[in-house]
Amino acid sequence: MAAMARALLISTYDLGHQPFGLASPAAWLKREGLEVECADLARQKLPDEALRQADLIAFHLPMHTATRLAAPVIRKARALNAKSRICAYGLYAPLNERWLRTLGVDDVLDGEFEGELAGIGRQVAGQAVDANRSPKEQGSPMGSPAKLRFIAPDRGGLPPLASYAALQMTDGTRRVTGYTEASRGCRHLCRHCPIVPVYQGQFRVIQQDVVLADIAAQVSAGAEHITFGDPDFFNGPTHAVRVLEELHRQHPQLTYDVTIKIEHLLKHRNRLATLRDTGCLFVTSAVESIDDRVLARLEKGHTREDFEAVVALCKETGLTLVPTFVPFHPWMTLDDYCELLDTLARLDLVDHVAPIQLAIRLLVPSGSRLLEIADMQPFLGPFDPTTLTHRWMHPDPGVDELQAEVSALVGRRLTTHRQELFDAIAALAFTRAGRPEHHVPRALAPRAVPQMDEPWYCCAEPNPEQLTLV
Repeated sequence: MAAMARALLISTYDLGHQPFGLASPAAWLKREGLEVECADLARQKLPDEALRQADLIAFHLPMHTATRLAAPVIRKARALNAKSRICAYGLYAPLNERWLRTLGVDDVLDGEFEGELAGIGRQVAGQAVDANRSPKEQGSPMGSPAKLRFIAPDRGGLPPLASYAALQMTDGTRRVTGYTEASRGCRHLCRHCPIVPVYQGQFRVIQQDVVLADIAAQVSAGAEHITFGDPDFFNGPTHAVRVLEELHRQHPQLTYDVTIKIEHLLKHRNRLATLRDTGCLFVTSAVESIDDRVLARLEKGHTREDFEAVVALCKETGLTLVPTFVPFHPWMTLDDYCELLDTLARLDLVDHVAPIQLAIRLLVPSGSRLLEIADMQPFLGPFDPTTLTHRWMHPDPGVDELQAEVSALVGRRLTTHRQELFDAIAALAFTRAGRPEHHVPRALAPRAVPQMDEPWYCCAEPNPEQLTLV
């Protein structure tokens, strides 16, 4: 009897979550009759033998960090196994297709990857007993993402949920946290977003029964909280609310968090009470900037006034807002940065903002819509294959120096109380802006917001050397 074809699915980094991007295709490939092994290199070591034995090796690349970390592993896989079919899939795969092929990748798939990966699995299974395999097919150009009928993910080959990032509650307790997706893609075209070049204003729904089955499996495995990884949970608000209401009916003690745009929180304000009443502990929203000129450049779809209105709306509703930012970009000044810090303090949001958010520098990957705007051009350098970005320099060197200092400060003080670290960042920023007398540290208050304990998320990007390969 012929041996089953072997598929090896690899994740390098997924923000501390048990990777949905491995669990979902694992189910599809097993349905095709392949033997599937999953390797999450953020939690596991990868033996050389696993690379040598695989007929199909597929890398999940959902973000920039994961893509950079994958490079040495892809090279090693190709060196150890010249006959394997190597695929890369996820948002950052098509954005970096040319570079990935130089590493030895055969197939580059977009964000709706399961169906195409299953097709490749069928081809590999048919070739598994043939020593003289046909030449590998090249991936097709990036186009409209497929519409799929999903199946429940298979998480059996992954490390247990308890080994992943957990939610630290304000009372000091820790909740085992799962992760799922109810949709992919996004209706919006924000210029700086990596989703846009791939989905081009489209989004795809994951069927409700599949979402609920995935959550039920994680609850059975110990999950007490679920993070919904949808780029915007209210891209399809009717679908989202139906999922939440049924989720709460089935698991009334389960809590969750979601990501929703500022404009959607305003537009669907009548649904915020449903979030609160079904167990939503917090809503993350990509505010990015409080400068209306910058928000217009990024085509974010909201203004500073909208942001402040949402802060008030969430407080009134009893819903915790967790804003994220890209404070360092070519159009900011040192005074602008100080204004951001003052605003967060005035709105009582210091404890709501992860310190790394005060160090984020605008990323310009291949295919970014930022490359289309004229007032970005003076700051841009050529594409750098080392960082997988178009490097840019601020016209004021002091701004770039502050960004490096804030990033280093956050990296050194991962466990510091958020307010204490905020005060240290503010003291540094106001001094650099020539206004040290304008910042007065306040007495530390008890932590007011649940926080994930994933250390990589709370510091600078990890280097490839942080991966340990046996």
